[in-house]
Amino acid sequence: MSTPAVEFGLGIQGDKPAGEYGRLAAIAERYDFDVISVFSDLMFSPPIFPLLEMAAATDRVRLGPACWNPYSMHPYEIAGQLAALDLASNGRAYFGLARGTWLGDVGLAQPSPLGYLAEVIEYVYTLLEGKGRGFEGKHFRLADGVTPRFPIARARPPLLMGVWGPKASALAGGIADEIKIGGTANPAMVDIMRARLAPGEIKAGRVVGQTRIVLGAVTVVDLDGPAARAKARREVAMYLAVVAELDPTVEIPTDLLDRVKAFVADGDHDGAGRLIPDDLLDLFAFSGDPDQVAAQAQKLIDAGVHRIDFGTPQGLTDDRGIEVLGEHVLPQLQAARSAVAL
Repeated sequence: MSTPAVEFGLGIQGDKPAGEYGRLAAIAERYDFDVISVFSDLMFSPPIFPLLEMAAATDRVRLGPACWNPYSMHPYEIAGQLAALDLASNGRAYFGLARGTWLGDVGLAQPSPLGYLAEVIEYVYTLLEGKGRGFEGKHFRLADGVTPRFPIARARPPLLMGVWGPKASALAGGIADEIKIGGTANPAMVDIMRARLAPGEIKAGRVVGQTRIVLGAVTVVDLDGPAARAKARREVAMYLAVVAELDPTVEIPTDLLDRVKAFVADGDHDGAGRLIPDDLLDLFAFSGDPDQVAAQAQKLIDAGVHRIDFGTPQGLTDDRGIEVLGEHVLPQLQAARSAVAL
């Protein structure tokens, strides 16, 4: 079996009407994207609806959520939705899991995140295995003899974990097929994450470097580069404070973050975006004209990333962003697709 040395994906937000997800996925597949993810952010559509629509409209691209969390969905429900997506896509689903963000806004506590993540993963794969061997954890229980009563395409769709910190990364290094560092376009994070994964890989007896690394961030690309960067600034301003605190290589003056937060709190995203300097923007978004975005992506490829996910909104409009990526950015990066054996 072989896979591209570097893959390219899209991250889609669940804010579109019915019919749009399948249409956009079909366009992306024609442009030779490898993966399409649907975000599982609060107050947007649960990802299973867009993903099933995409599965019906595509034949090749891999599909999955980025990411389910172990607090808002019981692992029984996660297993069922994952199995349904894998069945609908003829074995193209991946299992995306992360601890989740901003869940306190809907009254969900997040105790013992590492324990919850580890147990959900074991529970899901135990159930999909279909042998009825049960699972007894601290947080979740699956009785002996319980098995799915519908067809299962694969007992173990590949696992992607959304992680940042050292402890979660070490956990992922022992069990995940790939990890995603969401909200960053910073090449320096590749080496940092590789070092954070290694203890878990070693403990599990895996090859160091076996876990594939995915980076993804807000993307706005257009032939009108300045307009694209202006829109990217508005998008980044909404989550800059959260992600900046997770990146150990970036130091943002406290007064700048406070001013950005204040503008965002007042609903002035344009004002917040104007505060973000170019060098900071390039660490947290892919933005500009096709040459600028391709150059950013190439830096990640040179750093050793395994996949780049170009996140929502992709462009000044959804269609145009995907088209510009497919027609003008990916062709500049084709050399990175040289296949490697797995």
